[in-house]
Amino acid sequence: MYLLFFMFMSGAISFILNRKHLLLMLLSLEFIVISLYLNMFIYLSMMNFELFFTMIFLTVSVCEGVLGLSILIMMVRVHGNDFILTFSSLW
Repeated sequence: MYLLFFMFMSGAISFILNRKHLLLMLLSLEFIVISLYLNMFIYLSMMNFELFFTMIFLTVSVCEGVLGLSILIMMVRVHGNDFILTFSSLW
């Protein structure tokens, strides 16, 4: 159980520390989602519940990943890099 908590916290810390690049932020978010999925899978397996909800969670997390990658591609095409600080949302 401590391993899952350590996985989640290391993903959250890497998300906080890697605020310059959008790609590193997306990778750390996916690591957090995978650790949450693993935690939910173990919990539902131990309680002998149905695992259908994990498939819904995986579907939503895949959609979240695709949306993040499309934002990354749009940002690289418009601005030429994935630095968060060069992206100005005021224009």
